[in-house]
Amino acid sequence: MTADDVRIIRPAAILDERAAAGVLVELDRLDVSVGGTWSASSSLWQRYDRAWDGPGGTRGSAQLVGSIAVMYDAPNRHQITLYKVTVTDVGRTAGWTVEAVTDDALGWVGLSLATCPRAELSQPPVRDPFKRSLGSEPSST
Repeated sequence: MTADDVRIIRPAAILDERAAAGVLVELDRLDVSVGGTWSASSSLWQRYDRAWDGPGGTRGSAQLVGSIAVMYDAPNRHQITLYKVTVTDVGRTAGWTVEAVTDDALGWVGLSLATCPRAELSQPPVRDPFKRSLGSEPSST
């Protein structure tokens, strides 16, 4: 058994209010409890190979193929940030990739991992604020 394929999305993918609402409607429609293949919470969207078929609505024989770690209302209200995607061994064996799992969720609003808007990264400071420059020793008065 090999380790899961994990990718940190840098810069993070950002769904605007319209796209976020559209994706959430579809993930709800495709919920594993109603015959779909997605289980979405406020921090993790999980893609399964089939609907949950266990007793009392449990997972049963369904296998997790991948997960998308998300933050709601980030960076702004009503936006969703996607920052990490994992593909399990089961998913990889079935042909899933990081892009395929993400595209499966985003495709409902006409986006893919490649076309999803990204977070704007600020530039790091030019000078390290924690280093003293030469000649700036504190005075002893």
